[in-house]
Formats: sequence, C-alpha cells, structure tokens
Amino acid sequence: MRQVFLHGERDIRVDDVVDPALENGIEAAGRDAIVRVVAACVCGSDLWGYRGVKPTPKPRPIGHEFVGIVEEVGSAVSRVRVGDFVIAPFYVCDGSCLNCINGFSSHCLNGGFWGSKVHDAGYANAAQSERVRVPLADGTLVVVPGQPAENMIPALLSLSDVMGTGHHAAVSAGVGPGSTVAVIGDGAVGLCAIIAAKRLGATRIVAMSRHADRQALAREFGATDVVPERGDEGIAILKNMFDGIGPDCVLECVGTEESMDTALRSARPGGQVGFVGVPAGGAELPIDTLFGSNVGVRGGIAPVRNYIEELLPEVLDGSIQPGRVFDLELPLAEAAEAYRAMDERRAIKVLLRP
Repeated sequence: MRQVFLHGERDIRVDDVVDPALENGIEAAGRDAIVRVVAACVCGSDLWGYRGVKPTPKPRPIGHEFVGIVEEVGSAVSRVRVGDFVIAPFYVCDGSCLNCINGFSSHCLNGGFWGSKVHDAGYANAAQSERVRVPLADGTLVVVPGQPAENMIPALLSLSDVMGTGHHAAVSAGVGPGSTVAVIGDGAVGLCAIIAAKRLGATRIVAMSRHADRQALAREFGATDVVPERGDEGIAILKNMFDGIGPDCVLECVGTEESMDTALRSARPGGQVGFVGVPAGGAELPIDTLFGSNVGVRGGIAPVRNYIEELLPEVLDGSIQPGRVFDLELPLAEAAEAYRAMDERRAIKVLLRP
C-alpha cells in the first residue's frame, strides 16, 4: 500500500509499504482492527516537522487523523464490526483505564500515537496511508451510524482532531453562557474553537486573524468581531473592546511564544486561557505575569475521543459544520503539494483521499 513519509525538512514522499495485518499474538491479544482509510488529512502540527522546527533524524510515517471502513477485526473485538464506518481520534486508547474514565483518554495508560508502537499492543500505522492497523480498536474507534453521505466525510474527519481540539480549548477556558471570548489563531483548530465557543453559549467572540478568507469563515462560524493586529497593538485593541480589561476567556490555538504571550496578556484579571496549540517556538508560562493578573491557564493534548460522541449528533444533523475548514482536497499521491499548500497558507486544511 502507499503511505506518506516525512524524510526531512520540506521533504514529503509517498512510499510503498507492506499492508498492515491483524496481530493476534500475546501483545495484541486479538484487539486489532484493519481500517481502509476513506479520508485523512494534514494537520497544522505536522508542519512543525515539515518546516524543520522539530528535527527528523530519519524518515518517519506521518499523519494522525482519519476516517474509514473496517475491513477486519481481531478475535477479541466486540464493539466494532466489519463494514462499520469509523472515526479514529488522533491517538490510540483502550477506553477503560483510569485516565480514560476520568475523561483524559489522550493520556491512556495503555495507548499511544499513530506511527509508533503502542505500549504492549504493537505498532499503529500512521494515518496518511491507504490502510491502518488500529490497536485497541474497541476503545479507539467510534462507529458512525449507517453509511454517511459523501458530503459528510469532511465534518466527520474533523472530529478526529481539530473540532475536538477546538472544543477542548473552550472547555479548558471555562467558556459558558454569556462568556466573552478571544481566539488566537485562525487555522483549523482556531476556527473550530469559534464553533465550540458559540456552541457553549459565548455571547461575544473575537477572532484574531489577518487573512480575509479565514475572517469570513470565522464570522460564519460565530465570531462577532475580528482583530487583524498582532503583538502589543492587537492586545491593546482587544482589551479596549472589553471595557479596557479584556475578555473572560482566551483560546490559544497556535503554540508559539507570541501566541501564548498574546493570550496571557489579553485575558481580563481573573480570566482563563485555554491552550491547545502544540508547543513550538519557545512558549513558556511567565509566573510573574500570572501572579500579577490572576489569569488561569489550562489545556494541553485534547482528549478528543471523549468528545466525539458528544459532538457527533450535531455534526450529523448539521447544527455545526466543522468540515468547512477543509478548503482543498487532493489525492494521497499529491501529499507533498498538500503540505506546501498549508505551509504557504494557500489552504486552511487539506483533505487527502487514498
């Protein structure tokens, strides 16, 4: 089968590899599924390696978001059946350990990540491929009722990461009815965070964005205001929009030093920052700033598996439409162009079809 590999800085190749197979030995214990990928995508976090911000000492398979159809299941799999259309979160989890039960399946004691070995459950293929071996299939995969229409694929794919991650930013920041919110970042996660903030009852949502197409989509998703300025100027404008003190909640959806600094200095005293941007570029928490402002900070790796079943009904009935963040679709063979398009900001998020 074909699979996408990152060979080094700005070096994406589609290579031929052996098809994955069920592993029924002691390690896997019959808990696998083989899923034929219907759609995968490129994530903003994939770009940190692509740009060389994170080193790639040797070629590695890449991709952590996919939806597909189950082709085989192991002898111990009971919740997932051959023919099911499934959503895979961006990690593997068993759904039954204490961390999963506590709502943080992204920290599953027995789980792991695509493109790596998953504790004692064997290797999980990366998602930008034609087929994926899914360890711990019963805990990891979410079955979508029936066979979804073709036009639903992008929205369902968003639940594997960006919609749940944007939701986690809003939940972590304590967004609720009547909240005022600023969203730092106009990528797919930031745009989905706007959806989440509106869904949770925010009455005013400011999108920090400098790109006209993303500004327009942000407004359609629920942003009431747009601030294109950055740095001290952007912070001053944002604070002035909220009686000189800033919004209740700031959702940090980028992961750089600048974006975290903006988030921390924009929230009102006693406000809350929810951060989900994958750290890159030296972001740190300045204790003096936090002490002097009483601003709280919470967030991290989004437990999207815990959110999928909450968000899925609203995706299926069209109440929320996060699939609109996909503004370019390419075949898997053109993965290198998909990365270029996102790196050059010609696309918000690229969907790949095997």
